[in-house]
Amino acid sequence: MKKIICKVEYDTENSELILKSTFGQFGDKDGYEESLYVTKDGKYFLYVNGGEESKYNKENITRMSKEKANEWLENNK
Repeated sequence: MKKIICKVEYDTENSELILKSTFGQFGDKDGYEESLYVTKDGKYFLYVNGGEESKYNKENITRMSKEKANEWLENNK
């Protein structure tokens, strides 16, 4: 997935996956995944996607500061 935020492109295909967390089983209506990425320029973002009844009922990308990315990593180990 690609998304432009504040004139910066965030692309899951061209970024490094740091950690992926999955909640529920594949196909669960309330299941979802969160994946933390870093771009080649050192910008962090969270890719999310989930079932129709999950908190992420459509895929999205949200940019994150390095501090927030580290906090997310600590909470998802």
